[in-house]
Amino acid sequence: MLNPRQTLLAAMIFVAAASRLIPHPPNMTALTAMALFAGATLARPRYAFLVPLAALVLSDLLIGFYSGMVFVYGAFAATVGIGLLLRQRRRPLAIGAASLAGSALFYLVTNFGVWASSSLYPETGAGLVACYTAGIPFFRNMVEGDLFYAAVLFGSFALLERLVPALKDCVPVKRVPAA
Repeated sequence: MLNPRQTLLAAMIFVAAASRLIPHPPNMTALTAMALFAGATLARPRYAFLVPLAALVLSDLLIGFYSGMVFVYGAFAATVGIGLLLRQRRRPLAIGAASLAGSALFYLVTNFGVWASSSLYPETGAGLVACYTAGIPFFRNMVEGDLFYAAVLFGSFALLERLVPALKDCVPVKRVPAA
């Protein structure tokens, strides 16, 4: 059974995924921030991966599936991994650095995926450079969106933790079997 903290976190992650459904500049959504936030806050690593990827699948059901999904989902799963590294250091500088790392990871992985799995670019070093060059405007939008949404998610949750004591992170108590 989910406690109030985990329920709120899951709801915030699903709302962040829904940012894909509202009009926005290309790649300026809350998805990277969502993946970082899940990794940094959800109690169990299994849920840290499962919840944002489920939210991503649900939003893809609404907007449609697309080629290169394996690269997109892989990049977001790796970004959850970056978020796991934030668990003990959820400070603004660390969150900003992790957000930038997530943006860069997504840019590198998905543009490589476009180059490797489509006929848009020649399968040469020059084709790969052309693909990465064409992705720069999208990368700029992503960095801006990721930094903004990471500030919103992490900042609003930190504020809620201060205002609502039931949301404070608690360490699970290990139960010792009776002899």
